[in-house]
Amino acid sequence: MRIKLLVLALLALAGPAATAAQTTQALDITVADTPKIVRIGAADQLVYELHLTNFASLPLRVDGLVIEARAPIKTYDGDELAAAIAIVGPKGEAGPRVIEPGRRAVIYVNAPVPATFSRGAISHRLTLGKIGGDGASFSISGAATTPESALPRLAPPLRGGPWVAVYDPGMERGHRRVFYATEGSATLPGRFAIDWMKVDTSGKLSSGDADIPSNHHGFGAEVLAVADGTIVALRDDVPDPATISGRPRPGIADASGNFAMLDIGGGRIAIYEHLKQGAPVAVGDRVKAGQVVGFLGFTGQASAPHLHFHLADRASILGAEGQPYVITSLTRLGQYDAIAFFFRGETWPPTDRSEAVRNSFPPPNLVVRFPGD
Repeated sequence: MRIKLLVLALLALAGPAATAAQTTQALDITVADTPKIVRIGAADQLVYELHLTNFASLPLRVDGLVIEARAPIKTYDGDELAAAIAIVGPKGEAGPRVIEPGRRAVIYVNAPVPATFSRGAISHRLTLGKIGGDGASFSISGAATTPESALPRLAPPLRGGPWVAVYDPGMERGHRRVFYATEGSATLPGRFAIDWMKVDTSGKLSSGDADIPSNHHGFGAEVLAVADGTIVALRDDVPDPATISGRPRPGIADASGNFAMLDIGGGRIAIYEHLKQGAPVAVGDRVKAGQVVGFLGFTGQASAPHLHFHLADRASILGAEGQPYVITSLTRLGQYDAIAFFFRGETWPPTDRSEAVRNSFPPPNLVVRFPGD
């Protein structure tokens, strides 16, 4: 669902001949996909993107964004705004908040939902500054839309643990911020993607020679159906590399390696990537939640064995919008303070006590144990 507002702002032309009729299209604001309210950990969060395209003849600087209903829900400005906004294409020299004529910026919204929010419509108020000309600032409002909050409840995709939910919403080239335009329109398939990687109690991914994929703790783990459904797509012809250092460097068409797509109904497709060769299912098979649909491997574009899992709105690896969900049951063991600590192989900080969590999307770099062995 794409919701657009084309905002016409008066950009006064210099000189006495300027009149109100001499206007320039300023900013196209697009809510690219319906905003979602997602229970992440113990708190609800508003997750979506604002696309801003500059139709003016001057660069525009984004100075502030207020998301509001009857009252402000979230304000972005200063460093927080700079971290949330990204220019599509090469970076401009003027900084991340300046949109040159003809360029597009994306604001990645990840905002806590206040308890006072009544789950109604939201709108957006932007404060902009013109660079050049008279340099004046102005505000525009619009792009009203209503977030969705009903989410699929999925069974865990794996058993046991410890598993780390590896992702970072603010990472420049992380799943959350990589758009693809492979089928005629730009989509964000990895909006809610997680790379599940198994560690030991010391935070190590492997025992023995780490260059051998089978020495990694997660390699070969059974990958499970997250709901009852039908296998609608499968790839199982990619051989498992003998070593990590000798792995092939596939192009975008082969980056997922072996994969399985499970249609769980309601226009939702569960997608499992980087699977080991030797799938136990075939296209057309009906499966039950908890049934084995594959094995964690090291195929495609990956730096270590892991399971990439996301939910999509159609059966396409890159040509679909990533959709949110909650996992029905997991035990919270700990959490890395930042993704960098995980990649450095540091020991994960444990919680004071193991905590059962139900019907929640895992926060970034959470360490969990799923039911089962």
